[in-house]
Amino acid sequence: MVMDERFMKRRLIWSVLVLVPLLMLQSCGFFGSKKDGGKGGDAASGGKGGKSRKGDVGIYNGEVVADARKGWKQPTPYGMVLIPSGSFLMGQADEDVATAQVNFNKRVTISQFFMDDTEITNHEYRQFVNRILEDSVSILGEEYIMTKLYPDTTVWKKDFTYHNGDPMTEYYYSSPAFDRYPVVGVSWEAAREFSRWRTSLLNEYRKGENQAAMPRFDLPTESQWEWAARGGKSGAKYPWGNPYVANGKGCMLANFKPQRGNYDADGYAYTAPANAYNPNDYGLYNMAGNVAEWCKDAWADNSVVVTWDLNSDNINDDEPRKVIRGGSWKDVAYFLETGTRSWEYKDARRSYIGFRCAMQHIGMSSGREFR
Repeated sequence: MVMDERFMKRRLIWSVLVLVPLLMLQSCGFFGSKKDGGKGGDAASGGKGGKSRKGDVGIYNGEVVADARKGWKQPTPYGMVLIPSGSFLMGQADEDVATAQVNFNKRVTISQFFMDDTEITNHEYRQFVNRILEDSVSILGEEYIMTKLYPDTTVWKKDFTYHNGDPMTEYYYSSPAFDRYPVVGVSWEAAREFSRWRTSLLNEYRKGENQAAMPRFDLPTESQWEWAARGGKSGAKYPWGNPYVANGKGCMLANFKPQRGNYDADGYAYTAPANAYNPNDYGLYNMAGNVAEWCKDAWADNSVVVTWDLNSDNINDDEPRKVIRGGSWKDVAYFLETGTRSWEYKDARRSYIGFRCAMQHIGMSSGREFR
């Protein structure tokens, strides 16, 4: 009898532990509602639940009974991955070695979005330049295209004093050997122009297929970039999470400047292929090292204070300095940290700065319907 009573008590406790969370989830609407009528009901058939017999008819029997337009589903753009929504402590994840004090911790919430799994490569950017030269010379002018949009291949010589950058200047953008390497020598303005062209290219096709327009491609905001770089690891110092830049076998985990200038220690003296090394837990490659990446935000020392804590950004057309993140092949490990901030002038073109695009995911961010 004593054993039976104990068993019954345990079953009761277990039932309570299971049912209470389920009831709480139900109260939040996670499992939907079975109530008749309402916007989910069928006004045309007396509100008995289910969808209207007339589809998105709009007005029926003197009532508004328009359903959602059929066929909408936002597909994952080619080369992108879906970054889930979430909340995290944005900011320096480790000691602020430079004592810059420009990235204090702040809790920020991010809606889900798509992001390129790699940096934009030479061959991808070449499609943009070639198409613009074919279609838009009469509008933009060849001089503008070649001086503002075409990558500055001379950055390999101009960025460094007493450096033989001739081979990279001659071959990096033009040779098939570097097709899968990240494009460099592209300004913030050119990166955004590429994003606008990419948006137009996709939506012109979708329009021809009678499909709804997709949200625009753009540079990620600084908060989106940092959330994506962490790969779901709260407080991660690096995209791979642990506090070291090499694994247990001594292999470097990113392309940067290790060991006081042993550029070749990570396997590449300059940049690496855009899909080199292991991706983080969101499937993103080279969120640390290889090339630093343009973000959409204008630079501000006090951005933590002035920006909101939901999908924060800092759009300021009057500020010529723009945020870059992630560090590059020529940087020490400090600049690879997920919380380290830096900037460059928007018209600057460097051998160590590239970019990747993001796209907002529209609709319910969690995929659940709340009532």
